Amino acid sequence: MFWHRESSGRVEVAFTDRSDGHSKGPFSSLNLSSASGDDPAVVVRNHSALAEALSVDGLHSMAQVHGADVAYADLMRVDGPGTVPVCDAVITDQIGIPLLVRVADCVPVLLADVDALLVGAAHAGRVGLVGGVVPAVVDALRDRGATSLRAWVGPRAGGCCYEVPELMADEVDRAVPGTRSTTTWGTPSLDVGAGVVKQLADLGVDVSDLGADTCTIEDEQLFSYRRQGTASGRFGGVVVLR
Repeated sequence: MFWHRESSGRVEVAFTDRSDGHSKGPFSSLNLSSASGDDPAVVVRNHSALAEALSVDGLHSMAQVHGADVAYADLMRVDGPGTVPVCDAVITDQIGIPLLVRVADCVPVLLADVDALLVGAAHAGRVGLVGGVVPAVVDALRDRGATSLRAWVGPRAGGCCYEVPELMADEVDRAVPGTRSTTTWGTPSLDVGAGVVKQLADLGVDVSDLGADTCTIEDEQLFSYRRQGTASGRFGGVVVLR
């Protein structure tokens, strides 16, 4: 179930893998989203299994749209029409509200100021990276009093495999220098994770790049839209204040 899990003070962070869930077929087994066609009731069971493993009452998710909007979570919001914010980052200073980001090649980012008791989660794909979701969530946390931020960056598609047209690679690299890369077979690609890490570092955030040596396109223990197509599930990152 857990690709990585750790605690720092009263903050716990975790990234999931595909194991120990209830979904079948291409969504097997711990799929955390019904957006690609999995049975919503089964996805709810997967959420419940993850919440139980984390000893929390539920998971506060987002309706992610590849933007840069940030929401504040003061109540538990579970999946369902109208119940979750439409955004790509969420923050809170509330104890016991686990923030969930869901991905399948995009970059999951978890953030915390352990002393100020502030946490956040962000979804950074190619579009969100260029659109500024990373500085937006950092600014939102600092506006609420964060002074010493740490970020955990999870597994994502690597530059080794995330092939894109040359024009796109150049455009993204102009917007976020350091993102242009080359696949292992010699074609233009993007390393969105490297761009996320650079943005965080430039903003003075202490970064733990846990996913630096993992590529979701290559690793079948993780969901990948590029590898699986539209029938891909989603794994997640969770951060919670205890």
